[in-house]
Amino acid sequence: MPECWDGEHDIETPYGMLHVIIRGAPKGNKPAILTYHDVGLNHKLCFNTFFNNEDMQEITKHFVICHVDAPGQQIGASQLPQGYQYPTMDQLAGMLPTVVQHFGFKSIVGIGVGAGAYILAKFALIFPDLVEGLVLLNIDPNGKGWIDWAATKLSGLTSALPDTVLPHLFSQEELMNNTELVQSYRQQINNTINQFNLQLFWNMYNSRRDLEMNRSGTVLNAKTLKCPVMLVVGDNAPAEEGVVECNSKLDPTNTTFLKMADSGGLPQLTQPGKLTEAFKYFLQGMGYIAYVKDRRLSGGPVPSASMTRLVRSRTASLTSASSMDGSRSRACTHSDSTEGVGTVTHTMEVSC
Repeated sequence: MPECWDGEHDIETPYGMLHVIIRGAPKGNKPAILTYHDVGLNHKLCFNTFFNNEDMQEITKHFVICHVDAPGQQIGASQLPQGYQYPTMDQLAGMLPTVVQHFGFKSIVGIGVGAGAYILAKFALIFPDLVEGLVLLNIDPNGKGWIDWAATKLSGLTSALPDTVLPHLFSQEELMNNTELVQSYRQQINNTINQFNLQLFWNMYNSRRDLEMNRSGTVLNAKTLKCPVMLVVGDNAPAEEGVVECNSKLDPTNTTFLKMADSGGLPQLTQPGKLTEAFKYFLQGMGYIAYVKDRRLSGGPVPSASMTRLVRSRTASLTSASSMDGSRSRACTHSDSTEGVGTVTHTMEVSC
């Protein structure tokens, strides 16, 4: 991949054009970090706060970043033509191999939020060899039932589109308090995203089918994600129930379930530092970053053996251990010892 590819690109795929933003250049044989935003957002609204976090620079310098905007959702996008058939969720996932091939990526580590998390999970189910790891925020693996679908339709008839989308993005507490973040995003969704295009994406997301995945041994010919996965959801987030359900469908030996306190519906906006730390340890668990730089210390990088408990994402369960006497600490720290870790094969759940 030539360095001149750093910037914005429109890529022709089997299901239409896709707007892609490249930051940096490939580093050796490391995978690209590929992001996919939620409905109602685009890569800037969804990920700028997270990727602009100071600590994130310790990660991004090791990888090329590829931001994907769903069709027609980027800032300044032209209105899609009348009668345009918006790609299905399966087709949106089917666009991504073209992106990977176009830029010469050997594989990706995906970061998806909401609809973007669903799309990346679908991509990994269809093309497992292209995906080395997934960080999935606010994923709902279930399609909408008829009652939910009808309620969404009714809401769309009685409310402006941004106010219909906001309850998907933010917790009830955030909406009731009308926080500055909610006010800002209501305005930005209304002013920076083409509303006709957004309506098409919103309709398609609400027409999604169940993700066809089940934990091995639960059903005949069960199929699930093969790569390491970190599930993330905020306390009382609208997607909390869906993320819990997704956790039950994944392989417990390579899944981390991170529930973040005081983060509302979009942890990457409200707690970017904590999420960056978790992502760093997730990548270290995959062997891609050998050292953590701890800015509280003056002695330089900290060896990877001195990890928080997140580094053991694929092997340890900390919430069900009897030694914790039922208590769950909000601090994301744990003993540096790794003895006996390999003998535990439960999903790790962490609150922080």
